[in-house]
Amino acid sequence: MTDLTDGPRPGPLDPDMFDPVCPSSVMPFRVGDKWTGMVIRCLEGGPRRFTELRAPLRSVTPKVLSETLRAMERDGLLTRTAYDENPPRVEYALTPLGRTLIPLLDAARTWSERHLPRLVAARRAHDRGPS
Repeated sequence: MTDLTDGPRPGPLDPDMFDPVCPSSVMPFRVGDKWTGMVIRCLEGGPRRFTELRAPLRSVTPKVLSETLRAMERDGLLTRTAYDENPPRVEYALTPLGRTLIPLLDAARTWSERHLPRLVAARRAHDRGPS
């Protein structure tokens, strides 16, 4: 493995490299959180009810799933439609904006399939500490 510290060091980082009014501060970084990508995958085929989402996302608490759905709705990634029925029915669906994240998830999956073994090996080596 090549040591990345070999060779000349790059110059110092520009302290102004990030514009203070850059819109990245409002980016939905939650896309990389534990549940948002999975919710997107669940909604990829069409609208779903909360209980339908709970089935494949059984390890997420209802509270955290609700918070995730609210945050995604706020960011315009999904819609929440309440139907005036008895019992009440609510469905969640991806918006066109939310659907634009599917190719990013596909790319992340491809990257993971290709590099996950090396990532796991690096973590194990790090956790073992210096030999």
